[in-house]
Formats: sequence, C-alpha cells, structure tokens
Amino acid sequence: MSERHFVSGLSSDDETTFALIGAIQEHTKIPLDELLKSFGEYWIKYASETSYGGMMKMAGNDLVSLLSNLDRMHVGIAAQMPGASMPSFEVLDASDTQIKIRYRSERDGLEAFVVGLLQGLLNRFNDFGEIRYIINADFSDFTIVRSVEKVPA
Repeated sequence: MSERHFVSGLSSDDETTFALIGAIQEHTKIPLDELLKSFGEYWIKYASETSYGGMMKMAGNDLVSLLSNLDRMHVGIAAQMPGASMPSFEVLDASDTQIKIRYRSERDGLEAFVVGLLQGLLNRFNDFGEIRYIINADFSDFTIVRSVEKVPA
C-alpha cells in the first residue's frame, strides 16, 4: 500500500483498512481484539488533537452528552467524506453508575475497537469505568459500569 491510500479526509474501503490491520497484527503478533482496542483508544486521543477535536467539543462537554451526539457528529463527518460508512450510537440509559449504548454498524467484528473508543472517551473526560458488551444479530449493546472515583489528572 502506498501513502496515497491514507490521505486525511478521504475514506478508505474496508478491504484496504482490514488489510492494514492484518499486516499490523502479523508484524506485531498482538491479538486482534487487543490491537483494535488499542487503536480505538489512540483514535480518540488523535482525533481530539486534530480538526475533529472541535467537533468533539461541540458534541458534548461530558461523556453522556458526547455519546448522545455521536450520530450528529458522524453526519457532519460523512458529508465531508463521501462513501464513508458511519456507525450509529444510541444512548439507551445513563445514570451515575452506568451508561448503556446501542452500537450499529455495517461492519462486523469491530466491538473491540468500540471498547477502545469508549475507553478513550472515558480517559478524555477523566472518568473511569468497566466496559462490557453483548453482540446481537443487528447491533451490539455496550455497558459502561462507572466508578465513582475519578482517574487522577
């Protein structure tokens, strides 16, 4: 793959993306779920420091608000990236102790990536929680079991 495949603002097809993930996994020998989770965490940190950071700030200044506005944010991103397939996130329930989220995507097998994204968002808001999920036929349900203690800044 050449550098031209990875131009900011352009979407890559799934075949290219999964080929890259496979090559990284083969080279590093890191289990796929661990690799996807790490990349999800990294993506949130990276996105926060780029032009996506402003979109993320507008989407919400706390974890539940941002999660509730992800679909709106993705609509804006999709408008700039024709052909991109955006996932959907729906907050089903939120309390001080847990957040339940329904995730839908045309792509299968990215739940570990979503765990990483959610962990990255927890880190972004200096929050802490355990992330669990259940895969269903057409969606996956995620639960963040929140800790009352905040991660030290």
